[in-house]
Amino acid sequence: MDKNSKIFVAGHRGLVGSAIVRALKKEGFNNLILKTRDELDLSNQQAVAIFFEKEKPEYVFLAAAKVGGIMANKTYPAEFIYQNLAIETNIINSSHLNGVKKLLFLGSSCIYPRLCPQPIKEEYLLIGELEPTNKAYALAKIAGIIMCQSYREQYGDNFISLMPTNLYGTGDNFDLQNSHVLPAMIRKFHEAKQRNETSVTLWGTGTVMREFLHVDDLAAACLFLMENYNESGVVNIGTGEDVTIKELAEMIQNVVGFTGAIHWDTSKPDGTPRKLLDVSRLHNLGWKHSISLNGGLASTYEWYKKNNA
Repeated sequence: MDKNSKIFVAGHRGLVGSAIVRALKKEGFNNLILKTRDELDLSNQQAVAIFFEKEKPEYVFLAAAKVGGIMANKTYPAEFIYQNLAIETNIINSSHLNGVKKLLFLGSSCIYPRLCPQPIKEEYLLIGELEPTNKAYALAKIAGIIMCQSYREQYGDNFISLMPTNLYGTGDNFDLQNSHVLPAMIRKFHEAKQRNETSVTLWGTGTVMREFLHVDDLAAACLFLMENYNESGVVNIGTGEDVTIKELAEMIQNVVGFTGAIHWDTSKPDGTPRKLLDVSRLHNLGWKHSISLNGGLASTYEWYKKNNA
């Protein structure tokens, strides 16, 4: 990409898309095509086709998706598989038809089998059963990967796929019904502190392990790989480090300054026992994360207080 390249960021208002826009602008890329949902319904095949024919973007970051935590995935599986399949098929096919030079597709680490060897290597895709609580979303993302690989194989399109670990940071969703575990915890601890409550109840056992990457690190990785990676194989994007949910809760409790107790509702699901990505391929390509979990939690909490609390 050069500084005048015409770049379409699909999903630019979301957690990932907004971070990619910030990173692009910081690096001097200003010829960006950004459309709100009201301006362009990405699940509408005809609307997407007309948009690509008119705008002719040279590069595409496919960050648009319907996302959510365990509760959202369990409650709305039909919406998760339909909307994500529609968005990615429309954009990938229109990118091919309109000569996009390069497309970057963002998946999710939940594409890997539930009981996967740890840390998870890229080649473990499709070797076992998926986690039931987010199977619909995972299958949609797997379809996006295979679609990118198929268009590369049949037509020679330079479409690449990245698999981020659990993300958090500026612009996160803090809705208790539909958010991921980390922002939900930030809100729960903050509101408990504001109400002078003596305890907070969290889902599960607290023993499962998760890896977390700040979304600004992901955006930096996306720009790096858009410039430096041109292969069919998936690339994991993460830190290569994980913590238990209990450890995460205690870190957030300290950042927020909540002094009460933590109770665990073990009747609620934990999800996948562990999900740590092997990021050796990413490191060998020359990129490594720079934001620590403690530092990222502190900056995310400050953003939450200014924008949501």
